Amino acid sequence: MEKRTQDYTGEILKIIRSNTSPAVMCSRLEDYHANDLAEVMPELTVQERCKLYRILDMDMLSDIFEYTDSDNAAEYLKEIDVKKGAAILSRMETDALVEVLHKIDKAKKRLLLDLMDDEVRHDIEVIASFDDDEIGSKMTTNCIIIRENLTVKQAMSSLVEQAAKNDNISTLFVVTEQQKFYGAIDLKDLIIARQDRALEDLVVTSYPYVYAEEDIDDCIEKLKDYSEDSVPVLDNDNRLLGVITSANIIDLVDDEMGEDYAMFAGLTAEEDLKEPLKESMKKRMPWLIVLLGLGMVVSSVVGVFEHVVTQLPIIMAFQSLILDMAGNVGTQSLAVTIRVLMDESLTGKQKVELVFKEMKIGLCNGGLLGILSFAVIGLYIYLFKGKTLLFSYAVSGCIGVALLLAMLISSAVGTCIPLFFKKINIDPAVASGPLITTVNDLVAVVTYYGLGWILLIQVLHLAG
Repeated sequence: MEKRTQDYTGEILKIIRSNTSPAVMCSRLEDYHANDLAEVMPELTVQERCKLYRILDMDMLSDIFEYTDSDNAAEYLKEIDVKKGAAILSRMETDALVEVLHKIDKAKKRLLLDLMDDEVRHDIEVIASFDDDEIGSKMTTNCIIIRENLTVKQAMSSLVEQAAKNDNISTLFVVTEQQKFYGAIDLKDLIIARQDRALEDLVVTSYPYVYAEEDIDDCIEKLKDYSEDSVPVLDNDNRLLGVITSANIIDLVDDEMGEDYAMFAGLTAEEDLKEPLKESMKKRMPWLIVLLGLGMVVSSVVGVFEHVVTQLPIIMAFQSLILDMAGNVGTQSLAVTIRVLMDESLTGKQKVELVFKEMKIGLCNGGLLGILSFAVIGLYIYLFKGKTLLFSYAVSGCIGVALLLAMLISSAVGTCIPLFFKKINIDPAVASGPLITTVNDLVAVVTYYGLGWILLIQVLHLAG
């Protein structure tokens, strides 16, 4: 029975480092999930890993390699005899195998490929022919494929024959004589069907599928929505090439969320702990240069209102309040909008409704916080700054109105920018938090000092 409820690193290390006989050690390690064993591999010495390569069977080693980071797997292959390495790789899911081969030098890769059978080599070539951003590069050929003109008995025989090499057997995929995708059959339906029943009655012809050359970003929502264990991948002639498994889908969603989070933070790509300083700087610098330019624009705008600050220096004390609230509201709207835009079926009307909804929320929140600011800040200026009641509440009134307008406009900006990026076919996640915050700083500065100049200086003639 597999153990997956906690960290078993200590237990596994104790077993491997014990003097137990190979047969007993293998039996004990089989109780652990391959992922638990893969997590332990970096903790072992080269000698201890070599000990495992001898003790564990090929299927177990291939499972461990599938759960191992491709960089680490490539390193482990250097510790293994080339024939055994080829045998382990041949048993892996094809997509994982291709990732490992990408990390191996050309000479070693050629040697490993020569030791694999023709079928595995062909599958590798098919998957490697697709770009990294195409769904075909993430598929596996590990699936059961049967013809559509079989009986239930013949289909069961074909399943038994293929199951020895393929472990994704919960769904069987049906093809025509020309290998064109026809439909799918649930394993349970096949098992309980009468042997003389026509297979046609069991085939689901409306089963979802994707094309190998589709961009991952374009079809990831479809894969998530159907929640199938496996989704077939077709070529442009509708022939079945392989499948995307639920494990593949989880990895794709995880990668997509990682990329979105990186962009949301103002990075051009994800970073890891081992990444060199130069590479990390390259990923951050482009956005920082853009934000520096926008920051200089904001500073220039503040300079335009220099005469307002000279006549009413007290309003400088509350600038950060307006800027921070505008940035916060914009970032909230941005996060909501990016989440909503993951639904590819969103209509133009729904997008307009989203903009108005966010603006309505910004208006209501801005109104409440504006009133609160008017009352509290006016009292603060009157009691602690020694100003008249009229002056105090005139300034706090200006702050309250500026807060309302800044939050209203910022919520619109935080919604419209990602919608605009989506419209021009750019990932809306690039409308990152730092970008929205800087744009909203500009909005807040113009709103705040503009109102201060109009209401306090031009209308009420306040100064000092």
